[in-house]
Amino acid sequence: MENTQVKISADLQQFLDKFQPTKFKVMLKGVEIRGIRDMHRNITQAKDLIDRLELNLIVSHNAEMLSYGGFEVLNA
Repeated sequence: MENTQVKISADLQQFLDKFQPTKFKVMLKGVEIRGIRDMHRNITQAKDLIDRLELNLIVSHNAEMLSYGGFEVLNA
């Protein structure tokens, strides 16, 4: 079997440590935060945290993600 572990960048790890999501999925280019109830508030908090810590990350969200209460934080 192949080892399919994905390495998380230092910026992404710092974001996860501070944002502390309850559910997330590690992807090749970032993470998908899931199970969010107040989407607007959490996306705003994520963007503010990224700006405040000057991380090289972006927040991505589309209508499909809204159906399961999620958004992505990706390496820029």
